[in-house]
Amino acid sequence: MLVKALAGLSAALMLTATAYAADPTPLTIYHSWSTPSEMAALNVLKTTLASNNIGWTEIAIPHDTGANVSLTNMVTGGNPPNVFMNSDPGVIRDLAKQGAIMDLTQYFNDNGIAKNLPPTVLQEITVDGKIYKAPAGIHIDGMVYWNMDVAKKAGVDPTKWTSLDDMWKDFDKVKAAGFQPLAVGSQDFQVGYLTHALIAAVAGPDIYNRFYGPTVDPKVFDEPALKQAIDWVRKFSLQVDAGSQNRAWNDTTALVITGKALMQIHGDWMKGEWRNAGKVAGQDFGCENIPGTKALAVTVDAWNFLDGPNLSDTTKQAELEFAKLDTDPKVTAEFAAKKGSTPVRTDVDPSALDVCNKVVLDSLAKPDMSVQNPFNISDADWVRSVWNVMFKFWGDQSETSDQAIQELKDQYDQVFG
Repeated sequence: MLVKALAGLSAALMLTATAYAADPTPLTIYHSWSTPSEMAALNVLKTTLASNNIGWTEIAIPHDTGANVSLTNMVTGGNPPNVFMNSDPGVIRDLAKQGAIMDLTQYFNDNGIAKNLPPTVLQEITVDGKIYKAPAGIHIDGMVYWNMDVAKKAGVDPTKWTSLDDMWKDFDKVKAAGFQPLAVGSQDFQVGYLTHALIAAVAGPDIYNRFYGPTVDPKVFDEPALKQAIDWVRKFSLQVDAGSQNRAWNDTTALVITGKALMQIHGDWMKGEWRNAGKVAGQDFGCENIPGTKALAVTVDAWNFLDGPNLSDTTKQAELEFAKLDTDPKVTAEFAAKKGSTPVRTDVDPSALDVCNKVVLDSLAKPDMSVQNPFNISDADWVRSVWNVMFKFWGDQSETSDQAIQELKDQYDQVFG
C-alpha cells in the first residue's frame, strides 16, 4: 500500500511539475496598431511566441496620439510594458539613463542577426552606437499604389511616369473616366507623412536631412527645392474628395482597392490592406516610388525591451527570445506578408518576396537613396510643429507655400530658439 501511495504521490508531483513548466512566461506588449492588416501581422508574432511558451498581454493605444508620453509615464510610474514599439531616440536615451531599456547589441551579434540586416535597418535600430530595437518590418513612407483595372479603364500607365508632372498630366484622363485620381485622407498623420515623403522625393536627401535632422539648419527654409516640395503638398490637397475629412488611411486605401480612385500616395503598409482584401501585387495593383524620386523616407517598425533590476531572469530571457523570433527569417517574411512591409533580413527566401518588396529592396540598395523617418532622428516637438503647420496649410486653400514656410520659420524659433 505504501508503495502504491508513493507511486501515486510521485505521479502527482510529476504532473504538477509538468503543468508548472508549461505555464507561459507572461509579457505585456505595448503598440499602436489596429487595422486588419496590422492585427494580422501581430497575430503572426503572438502565435510564434505562444508556440515558444511566451504569453502575450497587450496594451493598445490609438495611432500617433502621443504614445511616447504615455510610455514614459508608464515606465516612471512603475507599471511599464515588457515590449514596446517606439522610434523616438530621445525616449530611448532617457530609458537608457535609467537602466530601463535592454541593449541588444551583443545578443544580435552572438546570434548572427546583425550581420543579416540591411544597412538601412541597422542604422534605424541603433542609437548612440548601440542596438536597442528589434526590427519588425521595413516601410517606405511614401509610395504610389494604384488599381490596375482603374488605370486600364482610364487609359493611363503609371509605370510610364518619370516625374510628378507626368502624373499630374494624367489626372484629367482619370477624372474624365469617372474616377478620383488620388485618394487622400485629411488627417494630420497622413498629411505629415505625405509632407516628409515629398520633401525627400522632390528636394532630395541633403535638404531633407537639414530640415528633419537632429540639428535643423534654419537656412533650409530659403531653399527653392523645399518650396517646390510644399507646392506639391498644395497640389495634392486640391485633389481631396468630399469624404476625405478625418478619413483613416486604411479607409482611404479602400477607395483604391474598390475601384473608386486610381491611386494613393502613402506608406507601403497600404499593401497589407490590398492583401487582406485578397488582391495580388502585379496583378490587381501596382506599386512604385514617387515618380522622379531623389530619396526615400524609410520607417523601420521596431520593438524595444524593458530592462532593470526588478525584472526576473526568466522575463529577460523571454524578451530576448521575442527579439530573436521577431527577426527570424521565416517569421519576418510571414509578418511582412500580413503587414505590407518588407522583411528585415537579407537572407529571407526570395520566394517570400513580392514585386513590391523587390521595388523596396532594389531602391534601398542604391547609395544615398534612403533617409530616416523624422521620428527616428528629429526633435519630437519639431516634428509635431511641422505636422501642425502643414495640416493647417492643407486645409486652408488660401494659404500660400511662402506663408507656410514663414510659419515653419516661426515654429523653428519657438522650438529651438
